[in-house]
Amino acid sequence: MVSPSYPAKPKPGDRVAVVSPSAGLPALFPHVYELGLRRLRTEFGLEPVEYPTTRELGAAPRDRARDLTAAFADPTITAVLATVGGDDLITVTPHLDDDVLRANPKPYFGYSDNTNVLNHLYRLGIVAYHGGSVLVHLGRSGRPHPLTFDSLRAALFTSDWYELSPAREWGDRPNPWTEPETLAHEPEMLPGEGWRWQGPARVVQGRTWGGCLEIVHWLLAADRVPSVDELTGSVLVVETSQEMPSAKEVFRIVRNLGERGLLAAFPAVVVGRPKAWDFGKPLTVPERRAWGEAQRDAITRALAPYNPDAVVVFDVDLGHTDPQLIIPYGGEIRVDAIEGRIAVRY
Repeated sequence: MVSPSYPAKPKPGDRVAVVSPSAGLPALFPHVYELGLRRLRTEFGLEPVEYPTTRELGAAPRDRARDLTAAFADPTITAVLATVGGDDLITVTPHLDDDVLRANPKPYFGYSDNTNVLNHLYRLGIVAYHGGSVLVHLGRSGRPHPLTFDSLRAALFTSDWYELSPAREWGDRPNPWTEPETLAHEPEMLPGEGWRWQGPARVVQGRTWGGCLEIVHWLLAADRVPSVDELTGSVLVVETSQEMPSAKEVFRIVRNLGERGLLAAFPAVVVGRPKAWDFGKPLTVPERRAWGEAQRDAITRALAPYNPDAVVVFDVDLGHTDPQLIIPYGGEIRVDAIEGRIAVRY
């Protein structure tokens, strides 16, 4: 497999596809979705184009794949944005028309369950983008988060190197979408504590691969991941979802990556700040800090037998917490453990 290449970028005024290849949650939360679309128009100058299953709950995998393929095939569409994640995109990607995707590469933005699509595009030789949900990030309560929108704007419209910044404040307790009046208020935020580094002081530069850790494990089970040889020298970028897998489960997943031979292939590992609050598991702030510590310890222990010399950086704002920095998937990243800096090329 050749290294993925960057597709051409959109420009303000362009039409972009808005699709729901995972869950059709715009049907349940139209007020959040419409806010996201409005910001896509006003903040980015892009014209969203919906497809038949974008607002459809329970659409068949083949129909969702049809819409995603159509978005790539349409020559007037210059980028594709997923509305939100879900839990069954692994059943959709087999129905995609790979010849169409290869012939019409476009920037694709999504995270969480969209790791299935990101990995699929990676294997087709197309750089995609981990992050940028229409509901979660464009439709954020109160106001757009400046770090999220600056990163998303750079990823959409530029092709240069972009320096990531640790968040001065962060949150993992969103306002409930079931209460439309909460859209007027910003979610709870906590003080940022910076990134946490471990391993040797050196600079690692390579292509990214990974995504939502739970989905990566599903992809391993379905045998849909690149080979060790294809990933050697890459940087593993992982984060965990709102389902909040326990430290024990995270340890097992990362250990299993090691048994597959993958961990030894990555000279650096970038780990997203773990989400430690959910409506079904409302942890206190001290409990959330302890949750994060247990997650970091689990990953450290799992890495040790397979790649003890890896550069590892924790608590990067790239996953299910707020703000979210966009990461090119299959694109270039530079992890500088000497200066404590991370840059990506969009």
